[in-house]
Amino acid sequence: MLPALFLLGLAASLSPAQAATGDCGDIGALLRQAYPKVAPSADGASLTLAPHTDISLAPQDGETPTGIACKIWPAHDDLLLVAVPLMDSTQSSDDGHVGDIELLVVEWKTLQVRQRLLQPGLMTDDAIAIRKIEFDTGRYGLAPGVTAFGLRIEMANHSQPNPFGETDLRLYAIAGNALRVVLDGLVVAGNGGEGDTNCAGSFHSSHVSLTMSPTRHNGYRDIVLAERTDTDEPSVDKNGECQSHPGKPVSRTYRLRYDGNRYSVPDTLKALEP
Repeated sequence: MLPALFLLGLAASLSPAQAATGDCGDIGALLRQAYPKVAPSADGASLTLAPHTDISLAPQDGETPTGIACKIWPAHDDLLLVAVPLMDSTQSSDDGHVGDIELLVVEWKTLQVRQRLLQPGLMTDDAIAIRKIEFDTGRYGLAPGVTAFGLRIEMANHSQPNPFGETDLRLYAIAGNALRVVLDGLVVAGNGGEGDTNCAGSFHSSHVSLTMSPTRHNGYRDIVLAERTDTDEPSVDKNGECQSHPGKPVSRTYRLRYDGNRYSVPDTLKALEP
């Protein structure tokens, strides 16, 4: 059991950054239900689940969010979606982090965990660092009575001459009484390029939108992807001003079909491996 004083004071002692977890509500009670063996760390900034596994209550710094994320699921508004980063304290450093994410589907009134799914490695990063994790509760209606939710992970590097960033989407659905992945690692936004850090360079960005199709395969609706890619080659003009030189946007369309287990992601839109 957690110390009574710790449990009573946990929610009240959250910093503004910790309070940004929003829909988490009584985070102390929620974590006690989900992880009965959890204990406070010495510094109070995280919880210890195992000798080397920490649950951070808030971002460890301004750029690497390893705190808990929560969101009420609009498709089932009696349920709370919770993403709990489980960080390996022995392998994490300023140069990178090693960790998993456990997803919980919780009855928000009772805080009872209905489903849970461990996603190994999803909090592991290096020079391309995780900047943000958040739920996507768009209406991903896969079949009558089956609506998926998404988890978006935003990553980026620190390089000025060679910037890189991407946002990855994974979709999850409840089948029977189990939570499982139905779409694994789709890049829905990205940017990159090479420049001189002053003006000149060659850059690109992309955005992917998802639409549910009425056509079904193996019981689930197809997902139509619309990708738009934009390019720019800025340069300094004769007056020393930096001028943008955008290229013609390129649009592509993809159709994802459910194979009975998952939706297959095109190679060009696959997320970085953890």
